[in-house]
Amino acid sequence: MIAAIAFYLFAAVLIASAVMVVTSRNPVHSVLFLILAFFNAAALFLLAGAEFLAMILVIVYVGAVAVLFLFVVMMLDVDFSAIREGFQRYAPIGGAIGLVLFAELIFVFGSWSFASDAAGLRLNPMEPGADNTREIGRILYTDYVWLFQLSGLILLVAMIGAIVLTLRNKPVAKRQDIGRQVSRMGSVNLRQVRSGAGLAELGIERPPVEAPPEPKRVEHHGGGHH
Repeated sequence: MIAAIAFYLFAAVLIASAVMVVTSRNPVHSVLFLILAFFNAAALFLLAGAEFLAMILVIVYVGAVAVLFLFVVMMLDVDFSAIREGFQRYAPIGGAIGLVLFAELIFVFGSWSFASDAAGLRLNPMEPGADNTREIGRILYTDYVWLFQLSGLILLVAMIGAIVLTLRNKPVAKRQDIGRQVSRMGSVNLRQVRSGAGLAELGIERPPVEAPPEPKRVEHHGGGHH
């Protein structure tokens, strides 16, 4: 009973936050509602017994992707008036794409059905001492290890491509020359100094210290009381 109430509660908040992500006028608010949707989706995964997916959703999507979106949106100078002006021009194209996606969803859900042995698989108990995280790791790093490495390589290529596309050569930018820093030619003169040498032997003299001014003497004259 408690699990069912928690499921409907998290599902309702998830749907509401997903709707607010699309309908919010402020992009910062949209990202915040997206983070809320991720947390509720992670809670649903926990209720379903998929704790690994729940932790991945929180760590990767909330801790990295959503926070990155938030920083990018807050740092960029977005002209909201220009965005609203172009909405009416691209509304027919967006509506047509939405109708195509909606038709595809209807086609998928209309032709989808449960497998004949799905009900029996749900009743099979897990082996003692086994959990989802261990089993996913065993299958991922044994049966699908090459696909896992290939996906990592694709992400590496995508990261390098993003860096190359955003790199801009500015004439006033200062760049680091590691070879010149290591060799230190022309900028630093190296001298061999014996141990215990003073500053005078190196040609470095301390600036003279001026003596503090003497205090003024105050003369006292004798006199009577008035």
